[in-house]
Amino acid sequence: MSDQILQLAHIDLGVVPTHLKFVGGLVPDEAGRIPRSETGKLLVLANMAAIIEQSPVRPNCVQIPYFPGLDENDVAEMVDGFRSLELKVHFILMVGGADPMNPADEETVIGMLVDGLTAAKNHGVQDVSSTSVEEWMQAGASRKEGDEFVAAVTQNVRVHTAAVQQAALEGSSVEAWHIEFLRGGEFQTFTDVGRIWQFVKSANDALGRSFFKVMIDAAHCGDSALTISENESLIEEIASADALGIFHASAKTTRGCLSTDDGWIGALLTACAKTGKLKTVFVEVFHHQDDALAGLRDLDPGHGIDTRDGRSYDEVVVEGLVDVTRRLNNLVARGVLQR
Repeated sequence: MSDQILQLAHIDLGVVPTHLKFVGGLVPDEAGRIPRSETGKLLVLANMAAIIEQSPVRPNCVQIPYFPGLDENDVAEMVDGFRSLELKVHFILMVGGADPMNPADEETVIGMLVDGLTAAKNHGVQDVSSTSVEEWMQAGASRKEGDEFVAAVTQNVRVHTAAVQQAALEGSSVEAWHIEFLRGGEFQTFTDVGRIWQFVKSANDALGRSFFKVMIDAAHCGDSALTISENESLIEEIASADALGIFHASAKTTRGCLSTDDGWIGALLTACAKTGKLKTVFVEVFHHQDDALAGLRDLDPGHGIDTRDGRSYDEVVVEGLVDVTRRLNNLVARGVLQR
């Protein structure tokens, strides 16, 4: 489909293809092979081609999970395929089975991060992201406060700066590493913008440059204990330190249709735009029946609500792209963003 809605702002706009499901769509098999369609094409490539064909808005980037041990030929095929679709490629570095806050797991976590960082470097990727400050839905974990929180920040700084050094990123294509916090229950400690900012600020101080960025995910912000105004104030502070990262347009709790987010996407997207530091926005929708996210549905039944309202997930994502483009274009019309 030819472009019908022109994106006026100089902002990259793309998709995180989590609507394909992790299980069956994104998670590799035991040999590190990425899921393929019956015709042998990588599912993520086929889906992004379909999104581009359907959408009246032309996305120009994609953010794809990178799992340790992925088959190198599949990775090359995927990256080259995305670029043939004129999409900038972002990696999300996946870390599992180890706790970045635990010194006993330090080498394991560093190894997984270096694997992804090296792949990003080898494939000319400019931006990587991760939730690598805490183990996801760790059984028996409790919230760290006071000295324990300080120690968690310190250990994470040690792990992440070591990964940067061991992957030899200095002078490479990798320009920024965006760190995402998660909602309470998924994480126990790094559960809001203020807490993740403490880590990012400390990591940049240790590295001596503003390499780490705070990802603003509207869904996780909406599910955190901070109000919209508190998030807005922190966004301004983070941007002033040149540490504002990618924005995820994703609906709180349901993680489905953007119409279910109760105002968080609009408010926080505008807050990021006002800083003048917003560069990239991704639409992120999760499948309400993904086997990999059963734990989230147990945590909050709202995550299992089907928000499609008769549409396919591709159609939900396309509508998200249109919604965000309209918001960005109207921020241009209001003088918040430059054309």
